[in-house]
Amino acid sequence: MSQRKQKPPTDESEADVFREYVSDVTPLRDPGKAVLERVRPRPVPTQRLRDERAALRDSLHAGVAWDAGFETGEELCFLRAGIGQQVLRKLRRGHWVVQDELDLHGLTSLEARPILVEFLNDCMRRGLRCVRVIHGKGLRSKNREPVLKQKVASWLASRDEILAFCQARHTEGGSGAAVVLLQGERRKSKGERIT
Repeated sequence: MSQRKQKPPTDESEADVFREYVSDVTPLRDPGKAVLERVRPRPVPTQRLRDERAALRDSLHAGVAWDAGFETGEELCFLRAGIGQQVLRKLRRGHWVVQDELDLHGLTSLEARPILVEFLNDCMRRGLRCVRVIHGKGLRSKNREPVLKQKVASWLASRDEILAFCQARHTEGGSGAAVVLLQGERRKSKGERIT
């Protein structure tokens, strides 16, 4: 038969000695605070954040050519060298109020160019900053391709007072119009003729 180990009997004298040593100790008061489990922070997707920062950095520093999207027929846009990318973003989002517009669709390129030149000269004289040029979508032209779209883009890009232009928002003409940002009066010397 196996015998179970039994605890040795506690000596009464040891318990008495312990009580005597702690008899003058005052127990700590209960502070009444709840001990909460520490909430662990959520994991941080550092690689995704690095990728997003890199994409943002690339988009801010990459220049946009004036003929970007011509081959594919997509949105046309232009940004003058030395102008920050945020200007084009603001123009696309409608940051500036369109102060005047010119409707060219239905005209030939020979008819449209002098009208556009006169319109831009008049806008500069009046100190306008943002205008819309409607060139049409080309639905009535041969092969149903926009003829004036590329020509207007080329004419606008060749003028020094044009800082940027982009396709109008869907509600303002979409691919049939361009929103144009003109330089302010302070950049142009007075009396200078714009051709």
